[in-house]
Amino acid sequence: MRLLYTCKKAQQIISEGLDRELGLAERVHLKLHLSMCRSCTNFKGQMQTLRLAMKKLSK
Repeated sequence: MRLLYTCKKAQQIISEGLDRELGLAERVHLKLHLSMCRSCTNFKGQMQTLRLAMKKLSK
C-alpha cells in the first residue's frame, strides 16, 4: 500500500467512512492526506453536511 492516498482514493475512503467504521490504517492514511489537502478536507465537510441534512429530512 502506498504511503499517501491520491485524492480519488481519499474521497472514496471518506465516503465509505460514512457507512462503516474505518480501520486503523485507513484512518491514519486519510488523516495524513487531509493534513495536506484542502480540497479533500472540504469534500469531507461537504459530505458530513449532506449526511446531516439527509438525516434531518428523513425525520
